[in-house]
Amino acid sequence: MVGGMTAIAARQLLCRRDGKVILDRIDVAFAEGQLTAIVGPNGAGKTTLLRHLVGLEVPEAGTVELNGQPLTALPPAVRAWRVAYLPQAASAYWPLTGHDLVALGRLPHGADLSRPLKTADQEAVRRALERVDGAGLAGRAIDTLSQGERARLMLARTLATGAAILVADEPVASLDPAYALQAMDVLRAEAARGVVVIVVLHDLGLAARFADRIVVLANAGIVADGPPGEALGSGVIDAAYGIGFRHVEVDGVMQPVAWERR
Repeated sequence: MVGGMTAIAARQLLCRRDGKVILDRIDVAFAEGQLTAIVGPNGAGKTTLLRHLVGLEVPEAGTVELNGQPLTALPPAVRAWRVAYLPQAASAYWPLTGHDLVALGRLPHGADLSRPLKTADQEAVRRALERVDGAGLAGRAIDTLSQGERARLMLARTLATGAAILVADEPVASLDPAYALQAMDVLRAEAARGVVVIVVLHDLGLAARFADRIVVLANAGIVADGPPGEALGSGVIDAAYGIGFRHVEVDGVMQPVAWERR
């Protein structure tokens, strides 16, 4: 495994929904300083896995461990401080400015939005906004922003936590290509400074370019787990997605291209 020590892991995770097995006793661990992309067809259990990793769902069997401790044994406040979660299509439905939305990421550190932020919290918010090119959105009401602009602020909110583990579900889905690349650069930089970064992606090209490691989910299990060139290799993802891919090399990176239905 590329990266440092294991920080979070699922052991024999069994998840069932409406009588259907979504994840069938899978084992997967994630290390410090590593960006792992989780990919797979619709319904493969990608979001389900993330929700279990952050403690939003309890598995039917198996455990999730955070630094060797069962996640369920940790108080919610401790989990919020150590694990930042950006859900799929995350949004907010109350009137906030962009700045205050990002400042929500400081709540695990004791920030109180009814009072002026402490210097450390204010600086964390400023840096997070800057990293997503969001300074110009700080003073705007979020209900006046586009979906893509809100998505950038949601990513900034996640960054503002300063958590050691960052879990994001399709963080680039609403972004245009320029901001999608920026978001992946930011996540790549988080991994470079030692953060555990786990991200669900549908864009296999971005996964191939930015991830250290790719986990492919299909048929309730892990069908590939390794560096991009291996996990996205010919035959592997063809079987997972049930289509034919072609691979094109761009600047030394093999890019899978969905090519034909089967």
